[in-house]
Amino acid sequence: MGRKSTKENKNVYQQAREDRELTREAAALQLEFISDDRIEKIESDKVIARPEEVMKMAECYKHPELCNYYCSHECPIGQRYVPEVGLKELSQISLEMLASLNALEKQKNRLIEIAVDGIVHKDEKEDFIKIRSQLEEMSKAISALTIWVDNAVNTGKIE
Repeated sequence: MGRKSTKENKNVYQQAREDRELTREAAALQLEFISDDRIEKIESDKVIARPEEVMKMAECYKHPELCNYYCSHECPIGQRYVPEVGLKELSQISLEMLASLNALEKQKNRLIEIAVDGIVHKDEKEDFIKIRSQLEEMSKAISALTIWVDNAVNTGKIE
């Protein structure tokens, strides 16, 4: 059996593995194609995990938020286009989603006016940027809900 880590600044991959009470050796057996040496390098930030490794760790460790972390922090494309989504309770996610829907409902007609000719004119730009921001908030709420559902399935909150 492996020894317990005493490292204080653990990265998300190590925290997720330890949450499942897995040693690196035990994790490597479950992960199949990722060696314990490779896990150590990922956890000590010596190398960046590959997408397929993160997906497998997220599945094995029952931490689907690892995928969002990877995309929003380590993937060059994701850093530009994928917002970080933290773990939240269903009630908070629902309220944020409803608030976003309410805000978008108020702006729906303005978006139609802006989009009808396929061009965002100078006098429409400010409104369009606000609407885009509201859409980004909705996107974050949807991503948070997706992660919550995956976690709930993994932990038995949803059968």
